[in-house]
Amino acid sequence: MGKLIGFLASVAILAGSVYLAYYLVSLAPEPERREPPPQIPFVQSARVVTGSDAIPVYGAGTVRPSAEIDIAPLVTGRVTWLDPGFQSGGHVKSGQTILRIEEADYLNRVRQAEADLEARKVALYIAQEEASFARTEFEEYSRQQTEAGSSVGEPGPLALKEPQLKAAQAELNRVEVQIAAAKLALSRTEVRAPFDGYVRGESVDVGQYVTVGQTVGRLFASDAVEVVVPVSDASAALIPGLWKLRAGDSSRRVTTRVTARFDEKVYAWRGYVDRAEVSIDEQTRTIDVIVRVPNPFSAGVPVDGTRRIGSTPPLLVGKFVEVEIRGLAPQSYFRMPRPALQTGNEVWTVREDKKVSIVPVRVLQRVNDEVFVIGDLEDGELVIVGGVQFVTEGMVVQTGTTLAR
Repeated sequence: MGKLIGFLASVAILAGSVYLAYYLVSLAPEPERREPPPQIPFVQSARVVTGSDAIPVYGAGTVRPSAEIDIAPLVTGRVTWLDPGFQSGGHVKSGQTILRIEEADYLNRVRQAEADLEARKVALYIAQEEASFARTEFEEYSRQQTEAGSSVGEPGPLALKEPQLKAAQAELNRVEVQIAAAKLALSRTEVRAPFDGYVRGESVDVGQYVTVGQTVGRLFASDAVEVVVPVSDASAALIPGLWKLRAGDSSRRVTTRVTARFDEKVYAWRGYVDRAEVSIDEQTRTIDVIVRVPNPFSAGVPVDGTRRIGSTPPLLVGKFVEVEIRGLAPQSYFRMPRPALQTGNEVWTVREDKKVSIVPVRVLQRVNDEVFVIGDLEDGELVIVGGVQFVTEGMVVQTGTTLAR
């Protein structure tokens, strides 16, 4: 009897718990019903801009001299004088004497040759007189023989002293050549700078004995420097008339801007494309374009944002620089953010109906975060720059953030 009562009590408690739970659940508010989010992907987009200016071609390289030579004497002797500016970092002018070699021996050679010349002039005068006298004698002898009824043949060269006359003239000419050579050697005792330039290094001092061809210093031109800029064949095609340029021809110039960083500050110099190498680098498969910068040792122009503090540096030889070449300006091309260019040279555009259109383009240039292309695009048209990994033609998308250009 007791077990029955305990069982009934357990059943009653269980039933009450179930009822209480049901009652509490019925009192809870019903959850808010929401529509499932749409399956249309969001994309980031930017607008295409029609280009009108010249497309820049960017590159970089190291500054090198436009001309650099070894300074070496053409005569042998002891150095008696050095220009104070002829030392590493010094500047010299074209035609400036930079060192002198003892000239006494060479001056004596000139005087000796001049004295010999006077003697040869006398010898030639004597030979001329003897030849003239011989011809007069022969003419008189010929006249006498003719009056006597005899005939006389032509005289031989020896009879007229012609070989002696030619020998005397040749000796005179030889001595004149000796004088010219002696004077030339004397003039070479002064070593002069062939152009305006800076001394890269020197290895001579007063009293040192130097020989012909011995290098005593190195000089590079200061009127211009060059920068070798490796570019791809696509970038080379954007440089106007590149393959028609001739070194030193100033009538046909493609302008450039060369920038260099000094102490976190950027300065610029104007230059031009001088020529291009006619071979491709076997390792990098690039074309070397030679940019020439006139007056590189004048002060550079501070680039926007750079404040001029203290003296402005020159464009130093050996400096790594960045180069911007003014390229072609096609009649119609478009600029857009670089992420808009997809694999296979495609651009994904978004039409007004939010549908995607896949447009093939031809890439003209990639510059930092921009790309320049030709294709079936319109100014201001939206292009996808992020948010999706792949699309299909006609796919519907929602445009999110639009990047300003």
